Amino acid sequence: MKHLGIDVSVKHLPPLDPEFIPLGRFNEAFLKDAKEPFDVAVERSNGQVAQYRTFVHGTPDLFEADVYYIDRIIKTLLWMKGGFRVYLSGNEAVCNAMKEHYSAAGSRAFDFDYMGNVFEHPFEVLRVDQIPAEKSVSKAIGRHLKGCRIGFDAGGSDRKVSAVIDGESVYSEEVVWFPKINSDPDYHYDGIVSALKSAAEHLPRVDAVGVSSAGVYIDNRTMNASLFLQVPKDQFDAKVKDIYIRAITDTFGNVPYEVVNDGDVSALAGAMSLEDNNVLGIAMGTSEAVGYVDEEGKITGWLNELAFVPVDAAPTAMEDEWSGDIGCGVKYFSQDSVIKLAPRAGIELEESLSPAEKLKVVQGLMEQDDPRAAQIYESIGVYLAHTLVHYYNLYHYRHVLLLGRVMSGKGGDLLLDTCKKVLADEYPTVNEKIHLALPDEKFRRVGQSVAAASLPEIKE
Repeated sequence: MKHLGIDVSVKHLPPLDPEFIPLGRFNEAFLKDAKEPFDVAVERSNGQVAQYRTFVHGTPDLFEADVYYIDRIIKTLLWMKGGFRVYLSGNEAVCNAMKEHYSAAGSRAFDFDYMGNVFEHPFEVLRVDQIPAEKSVSKAIGRHLKGCRIGFDAGGSDRKVSAVIDGESVYSEEVVWFPKINSDPDYHYDGIVSALKSAAEHLPRVDAVGVSSAGVYIDNRTMNASLFLQVPKDQFDAKVKDIYIRAITDTFGNVPYEVVNDGDVSALAGAMSLEDNNVLGIAMGTSEAVGYVDEEGKITGWLNELAFVPVDAAPTAMEDEWSGDIGCGVKYFSQDSVIKLAPRAGIELEESLSPAEKLKVVQGLMEQDDPRAAQIYESIGVYLAHTLVHYYNLYHYRHVLLLGRVMSGKGGDLLLDTCKKVLADEYPTVNEKIHLALPDEKFRRVGQSVAAASLPEIKE
């Protein structure tokens, strides 16, 4: 297949999405004849910098391909590492195009605005002779098991909570809720408090509370999160930024707590389950929640919001409603992917159902060995194989632990089996270096909240 003048060769395509162009394969093909050096760096908090050194063609006939390629690199770095300042060194025309794209009125206005708000610093793109040096700081967190703990996991369709005593879960519950469509922050606050109280009833005391939640959290404060999508900005600033702090202290007083991005907690859950480090955790639920525990068992402090990192180079790729971009992970590794593919498989889902309910319909068909449902999970398995290689080139991880409701039941097993077959056949070199794992069924569903419980350290 050809895209922007670049010939892309792909051996395995999703049965329900033959137009899919794995971005990793596109990048590979693009770089074959690209010889002109081009460097990208992204600066985030505390002077931390992520570098990416690459090449472009620098020719008029492939200018559009150069612009597309560098745009995808910047987009990937911003959502993988985070940042408010982009440094570019290389082709002037490509740099100018990026300045235009990543501006308040450009095609990446969402990213411009989001990153500026999260890091509380005006977003800017600078052309420089030389990009700044790489700088990153990791921190140890979690794996504290002693005491009576509560772990809370806030998802977009359900919330999970676990009561944990000395590392063993004594109680877990899942409750359906609708945080993304509620504009009243008291709805969210009441839901969080209700979950905390439910878990507390199964503990002799509460020593610590850990929270896993979608979004960006700095010093336990909510800087940005899709869970609160409908909350007006003034209410967000007044009631959401400290919502978890308030919910915990109002309910239990002065107990230790930690609020961490759900992706990082999924990685921690993976590392704890596997008893090893260098783990990429991917939770496929309402969104794609990703986190990474490095070789030393530390959380990197990167955003790891791979839901908004592009994975599909096809111009027909599905649009993410929130960011306005196309081809991003959220539409491939979440319940949205199942819902997107269902009509293509000949499965009509009632519009009145919530996304979580639509997923359950497909899961029910899969449990009955419906071949239409099987095609959906096979397609996602192909997506995943190509994308895991793309992620490997970014993280060089050793383990991938797959979590979330999309991975539940027969569908999750087929998805994983398909993924492994494609990896072995199309990417044998990477396949030998990585290990894919599913936790057991119980851990798949509540592992996140149990890992969350281990986040706070209890001071003696």
